[in-house]
Amino acid sequence: MMKKTPIPAEIVDKIVAESGIKEVGRASIREVKRLINDIENASGEKFVRMEMGIPGLPACKIGVDAQIKALQDGVAAIYPDIDGTPELKAEAARFVKTFIDLDVDPAGCIPTVGSMMGGMAGFMTFVRARKERDTTLFIDPGFPVQKQQHRVMGLKYETFDVYNYRGAKLRDKLESYLSKGHVHTIMYSNPNNPSWICFTEEELQIIGDLANKYDVFVFEDLAYFGMDFRRDISKPGVFQPSVGKYTENYALLISGSKAFSYAGERIGLMVLSKKLYNSEFADLVPYFGTPKLGRAIIYGTVYAISSGTSHSAQYALAAILKACNDGTYNYLDDVREYAEKAAIMKKLFTDNGFVIVYDKDGDKLLADGFYFTLAYPGMSGEELLKEFLYYGISAISLGITGSERTEGLRACVSLVNRNQFPALEERLKAFKANHQ
Repeated sequence: MMKKTPIPAEIVDKIVAESGIKEVGRASIREVKRLINDIENASGEKFVRMEMGIPGLPACKIGVDAQIKALQDGVAAIYPDIDGTPELKAEAARFVKTFIDLDVDPAGCIPTVGSMMGGMAGFMTFVRARKERDTTLFIDPGFPVQKQQHRVMGLKYETFDVYNYRGAKLRDKLESYLSKGHVHTIMYSNPNNPSWICFTEEELQIIGDLANKYDVFVFEDLAYFGMDFRRDISKPGVFQPSVGKYTENYALLISGSKAFSYAGERIGLMVLSKKLYNSEFADLVPYFGTPKLGRAIIYGTVYAISSGTSHSAQYALAAILKACNDGTYNYLDDVREYAEKAAIMKKLFTDNGFVIVYDKDGDKLLADGFYFTLAYPGMSGEELLKEFLYYGISAISLGITGSERTEGLRACVSLVNRNQFPALEERLKAFKANHQ
């Protein structure tokens, strides 16, 4: 007989059957979201929702005010330049210098419709640079949609879980792929979605050294910029770690969504190093009409995808970055809420028999932040995800992120309100009682 659970089993079973999802544990993030919506509507019970990496804080007022002014000034009636407004490009280059200590040209700072579009534009262009190189190498776990982008475009990729290859071990593992000569780009996020691991300087140097040795691009996704709360990079002289210190073959993705809480306007940046922006590849010409990588991305790919980025949102992001650069706004103060909630939530889980899957960077404990990973002894991640439905808790399986730790789930703290902590604790206690 089914044990009593916070969400009646008959409701959950009925909604899952009607969804057409064959394996809940392998469902995409958006499929899980839709499933939870349906169960909430049918049961009247609100879930503790940890499946979506959606920011849960108010938008930065500096950006809102600047965007309103831009709209009042009439920019909504005017197409933005494809390569971005001069104000945003200048402040972006200044931000990269101030907070990462990298010198880039404003020309190489390209506004995109969020990091999602920036990633897609990069992949579409980098794969055309050298016809003998047709594969992206993902250092996983990683953002599942970037692989979906590859599948949609028919592009090749390979992947490995970095969990067992931290530190010096990373060199041989990377070289085993790069030495074959088919990889055009190494892709990873730092801090990492979903595991929240952060690469050490040793690891970033290894990636940079091998990028130089094999002349491959490095695509560094900084969607969670500065949110490794173990180091306060809002202070002068403390910088976001980046592979750009070790190679000039880099492109960065900087999101307006997470660190600046400006998700609704879909604004981000792709930043190309000076070398990459000015590099020439003859194989680009048939596709983009130019051998220059920077021009190919802007006037070829970005033009074809979106013909530019929201005009008013560019003024918003420019104002936010200027305030950060001037030292009049500390963006990290606003997002520390994520770390505080993560610490509380992780303890609720571990107090009830759960374990943290990705728990350390080398010998250091991971920071508390936007995501954490969890598992329950004796259950696979897919089993745990489905079981959570009966307890009004949602997450996603690590299996869809490229992780080999198939016993685990990724949990996002952003949409969980503090007033839900008592309900979460009660449901976790019920789960523990039913799974002794």
